[in-house]
Amino acid sequence: MRVAGLLLAAGAGRRFGSPKALVPLGGELFVDSAARLLISAGCDPVVVVLGAQAAEVRAKAVLDGVTVVDNPDWATGMGSSLRTGLRATGIVDAVVVLPVDTPGVTVAALHRLMDLAAPGVLARATYHGEIGHPVLIGSDHFPGVVASAAGDQGARDYLKANTVRHVECADVADGDDVDRPEDLRRRDGGQIR
Repeated sequence: MRVAGLLLAAGAGRRFGSPKALVPLGGELFVDSAARLLISAGCDPVVVVLGAQAAEVRAKAVLDGVTVVDNPDWATGMGSSLRTGLRATGIVDAVVVLPVDTPGVTVAALHRLMDLAAPGVLARATYHGEIGHPVLIGSDHFPGVVASAAGDQGARDYLKANTVRHVECADVADGDDVDRPEDLRRRDGGQIR
């Protein structure tokens, strides 16, 4: 199965105070560490969707080995970035979707989802039973996700309306997202203290 990696890094990070793609952690920008993670997991291709301050992200980030696409409608929410990214993945069997603000996700968590990859499969990581990221979307579902993704909901409504396999990942990863600077202060080198 060919599994693409889709990194959603277009948001302005209003609650954080700046785009999270540009947030440094452990000497690396969020966008670079997340892209490297998807590459390390074997995703091919890896598509990074930029929006807010895209020129600055391009200037400061490394982004080697990935396809970078701009979402001109980024301000409308995650749904438009998901649509933009899915259209850019090309012909694949499935895609793993990762928001840029989840630095605790690991290759092991990605592999648990990728092991389920097939065109008809939907799966998402859970952490102690709570749904989180990443999400695996089989290619049969791309048209439905594109049609339903709106605002900040992304694929949420589509996933609720379809059968989704939940994959527990708390033993190998941390699914917390970083919404505010205080969330980042709890981390030390990418690990929860």
